[in-house]
Amino acid sequence: MKKAILLVGLFLSTFISNQLFAQEAEGDAIVGLWETGTGKARVNIIKSGNFYYGRIVWLREPNNEEGKPKVDKNNPEESKRTVPLMGLRMLAGFEFKGKNLWEDGTIYDPESGSTYSCTITMTDKNTMNIRGYIGISAFGRTDVWKRLELKKK
Repeated sequence: MKKAILLVGLFLSTFISNQLFAQEAEGDAIVGLWETGTGKARVNIIKSGNFYYGRIVWLREPNNEEGKPKVDKNNPEESKRTVPLMGLRMLAGFEFKGKNLWEDGTIYDPESGSTYSCTITMTDKNTMNIRGYIGISAFGRTDVWKRLELKKK
């Protein structure tokens, strides 16, 4: 009897571990380099702890009219208006909820200086819908991002 209980316990712990690892791997599907729908920027998404974040790593037009690197000039906080757009964190705090869905995060739009609640839904391994909204998701806008392959040097 003890042997049967031990085997059942071992089976259950192995099953639960496998499920947790599978969910973690599925959640990491958004990690990587993505191009925004407009093609103006590329964002690298990483995982830190249980959350996902994205930083701008490339801009089609990285410099302003004076030839200097673009800054976050529309930020509502005056002290942040000199922060370069390159390297700016625009996605923050996303949690994987299962079934190709990440929620509870925010997206920052440097063109307007606004931060929105946001959800991410992957439609396939190389495409995701980024939906920014105020209040409820019905009052928002969706942008389609495409995965880019990192080039080896």
